[in-house]
Amino acid sequence: MDLTTTYLGLKLKNPIVPSASPLSATVDQVRRLEDAGAAAVVLYSLFEEQINHQVETVDHFLTTYNESYAEALSYFPEPGTFNNLYAEEYLDHIRNLKKSVDIPIIASLNGVSEGGWMEYAKKMEEAGADALELNIYYLAVDPAVSGREVERMYIEDVKRVKQNLNIPVAVKLGPYFSSFANMAVELDNAGADGLVLFNRFYQPDIDLEMMEVSPSLVLSSNYEKRLPMRWIAILNGQIKASLAATSGVHTAEDAIKMILCGADVAMVASVLLRKGIEHLGELITDLESWMIEHNYTSITQMKGSMSHQNVAEPAAFERANYLKILQSFRK
Repeated sequence: MDLTTTYLGLKLKNPIVPSASPLSATVDQVRRLEDAGAAAVVLYSLFEEQINHQVETVDHFLTTYNESYAEALSYFPEPGTFNNLYAEEYLDHIRNLKKSVDIPIIASLNGVSEGGWMEYAKKMEEAGADALELNIYYLAVDPAVSGREVERMYIEDVKRVKQNLNIPVAVKLGPYFSSFANMAVELDNAGADGLVLFNRFYQPDIDLEMMEVSPSLVLSSNYEKRLPMRWIAILNGQIKASLAATSGVHTAEDAIKMILCGADVAMVASVLLRKGIEHLGELITDLESWMIEHNYTSITQMKGSMSHQNVAEPAAFERANYLKILQSFRK
C-alpha cells in the first residue's frame, strides 16, 4: 500500500498533515505528532501584528527620549536593528525542530499589509523551514476599497514573498472572492506553489454582561469540509499549484473525500485538539483500511478521481446541486 503524496514539491509519507495550531508550540508536541504518523507539520503562525507592535513600541522609547538618559540609551540598539523577540523565538523554534524531528517543517506567516514583517519569510527559510504557509487574513471594512484592490493586495503579497525565497510557498486564504476560480488562477500565476483551502475567519461575539465585543474560538465541525471539498474538486487540473484541504477534516472518511476531489494533503487540527495527538495514528490506519477495502493501491490512484472534471455529473458541484437539495425536501 503506497500512502505517499507530493505537496509543495515535498515527498510525504502520507497525506495527513497537522495544520497551524497550538499543537506545534513545543518540540515535544511536534515529536509526538511525528511519532503518531504526521507526514509534515505546519507551525503556529507568526503574526504581522506581533512583529509590528514590538517594532513600534521599541522605536517609541528609542526616539521619544533620545535627548535624555544618554547613558541608559547607549545600551539600546539603533532603531530598526534590534531583534524582535516574538520572531526570534519563532526562528529558534524552527531551528530546534530541524534538529529534533525528520518530517518537513512548514512555517506560517500571517498578515496582509506591505511592510518589514514580510522579511521574516526569508529568515524562516534561513532557520531551516522546508516551506512557508503564507496566511493572508484581511477583512475589507472600508467601502472605498474595491474587490479588485483586495485581490491585487493578495497577489502582490505572494509576488513579494516569492521573490526572496527558494523554498515553496503555500497561500492559505478564505473563500470570499467574487470569482474564486479566477483568484486561484491569479495566485497560481503569481508563483504560489500551493493553495490551502480554507482559512476560518473567527467571528467576534458580544458579552452581554460586560457589554463589549469579545473574541470567540469555536473549533471546526465536520460539516465545514464541504466548502473546501467543492472548490478543490473544481480547481483540480486547472492550476499547477498543490491543493491542501483544511477546515472540517475530522475523520479518515473526510480526508478520503478531499483526496478523491484532488487534494494532495488533508490538514487536521480541531479533531486532534479534541481527541489528542495520538488520534492522528487512527486516522492514518482508517485511511489505509478504506483503501484496502475499496481496492486502491496508492494515494496517486485515488487523487482527483472524483474531481469536477472526472465525475459523470460535473454540475453536482455547481448550481444544480442546490436545486437537487431543495427538491429532496419535497419527497
